[in-house]
Amino acid sequence: MMGEEAVDQELQLLRDENKQLLRSVQNLKELLAQTPGTVVQCGDLYEYKPVAPFLEKPWELRFFSLTSKTLSFWKSEAEAAGSHPQGRYSLDNWVIRLTELRDGKYVVFTIEDSAGDLLMRLSGGPGVEARRWVNALQLLGCKIVPELSTWESDLSSEITSTQEINESEDDASDKASGLRQRKGAVTKQSGPLQKQAVTPQSDDSSSMQNSGRSEAVVKYDLRPSSLAHKRLKDSPLSSDAIFKQSHAGLFNLCIVVLLAVNSRLIIENIMKYGLLIQSGFWFSPKSAKDWPLLMCGLTLSICPLLAYLTEKLRAHSYISERALVFMHIINCTVEIAYPMYVVGRGHSELLPGVILMEIAITGWLKLVSYAHANADLRLLALSGKKPETPMNVSLIEYPQNITLANMAYFIVAPTLCYQPSYPRSSTLRKGWVLRQVVKLIVFTSLMGFIVEQYINPIIKSSQHPLKGNYLYAIERVLKLSIPVLYVWLCMFYTFFHLWFNIVAEITFFGDREFYKDWWNAKTVDEYWRMWNMPVHRWLVRHVYFPCIRHGASKHMASIATFAVSAIFHEICIGTPCHMLRAWAFLGMMLQVPLVVLTNWLQRKFQSSIVGNMIFWFFFCIVGQPMCILLYYHDLVQQQQVPTAT
Repeated sequence: MMGEEAVDQELQLLRDENKQLLRSVQNLKELLAQTPGTVVQCGDLYEYKPVAPFLEKPWELRFFSLTSKTLSFWKSEAEAAGSHPQGRYSLDNWVIRLTELRDGKYVVFTIEDSAGDLLMRLSGGPGVEARRWVNALQLLGCKIVPELSTWESDLSSEITSTQEINESEDDASDKASGLRQRKGAVTKQSGPLQKQAVTPQSDDSSSMQNSGRSEAVVKYDLRPSSLAHKRLKDSPLSSDAIFKQSHAGLFNLCIVVLLAVNSRLIIENIMKYGLLIQSGFWFSPKSAKDWPLLMCGLTLSICPLLAYLTEKLRAHSYISERALVFMHIINCTVEIAYPMYVVGRGHSELLPGVILMEIAITGWLKLVSYAHANADLRLLALSGKKPETPMNVSLIEYPQNITLANMAYFIVAPTLCYQPSYPRSSTLRKGWVLRQVVKLIVFTSLMGFIVEQYINPIIKSSQHPLKGNYLYAIERVLKLSIPVLYVWLCMFYTFFHLWFNIVAEITFFGDREFYKDWWNAKTVDEYWRMWNMPVHRWLVRHVYFPCIRHGASKHMASIATFAVSAIFHEICIGTPCHMLRAWAFLGMMLQVPLVVLTNWLQRKFQSSIVGNMIFWFFFCIVGQPMCILLYYHDLVQQQQVPTAT
């Protein structure tokens, strides 16, 4: 008993200390509110996404920070400590419009600027109180429409009848199952509003006791003379309200229509032509015996080992900096030249050659980053400066990072940029990994089906896009645009989402931003900066800014960045096809004028919808997909020509 009393006393002391801390925090917030630029309110809120991804909720949790001048938000509280906000708005005669209760209990409000344009739609949620944010914004001079107390009173009278009916049905079912019985008036607290359902005792109580059942009697507060129209409201599809509504149902309808239409086309195609899948196009019988490619892929692991040994020698001052650079150049050259020679000399099939070249290019990029980053770490160590460290990760300084385990983790991690340590996850979700592997198999099979059943037959029956009748060539390109787009999207989802996340989960790699919302890009420039984040980070880190530091202009640095990317696109595509035609190189370099053109169009129209439509037009028909079609067409035509004996 004495132990229990001591525990109770400690708990009471902790409660008192907690109350005191809460009072101190409130006083501190009031003090900060009087100082410009300081935080008045911070915490989580739910932000509404107008078009939510498939099978995802439209409300996404964000961390917000409110000062006397701005409202900023981050993806999470952890990112707020060490990164720039995802968005920032200046307080300028804002109108806070209270709209509804989400899920019947969470306050939803919109923020409009002085011109009446919608900035964002926010909501409370589990553990998130939106009323405090509304009050804080009101204290900073924002206009609340309508007043919070008036709005809650009006909304309470509208939803009381519906909630009381639901409560009475729940009570009746509970009584029938013998779980509980309620008598008299019951008051239920739900969110910021108080709703009351009244269940008076029946006059015929004896008959109810004999039967063992009771029926809830609902008191309706909505009188015949109650107001049905209380304030100004827009139709959901009107121009002023369309972006404030959830379009999840229409999005689901589009998915259903898309599945139905494509299913009919697939069935019609199979009934007309049969299954056209030929495994020999991807893997020929000799591919299983094509051991040079396999041996080449296995021996490429020697290059990272040599890079580690080279850095180890330099860390112990056994070799000079010039010798180190020379050895790294030789090592990186072997990493890319040896697979090119094996693929070109062995006349391998398309898919094995593409896989080997992807591995070789990835290894080359990692080796360059490893050498470049360690050179910079040596400079920091000599100057006495500390390198940057990820959040919640201990500092690893040079040369403590030059270990075999550190190098091995970098090689298998889903990143191209070397650093001594990375953000790490804490658990391995085995069931989740298994589900992603199943998805990987399904979408890979779907890509192969589309290529064999649609793309391959169209190309075989067509002429070269740059030869003969150009009107016919345009018709062929337009006919190929949709299946190529499907393959491109499946490839993105399979490789950048499924495969990268599987590897990240197995290696406990924490930073899984392998892509951004490139499908919302308004220009070609935005697309290339968002669709492939590992390569984008590598190019910015090891090509763009080194060019800037050596005196190049931003335009010249951008051209150099696209040129490096174009070279590796050409190597990756042209080498397995056994023909370096420079289509991929030219397609990538043509992105530079496309960037200028789409940026000009975006400035001219000043519309995200127009810019996004222009981007999708170029993405579906022009640029890199067109280069892949050219290579694929030449490859098919080349295979149709009988080999000379």
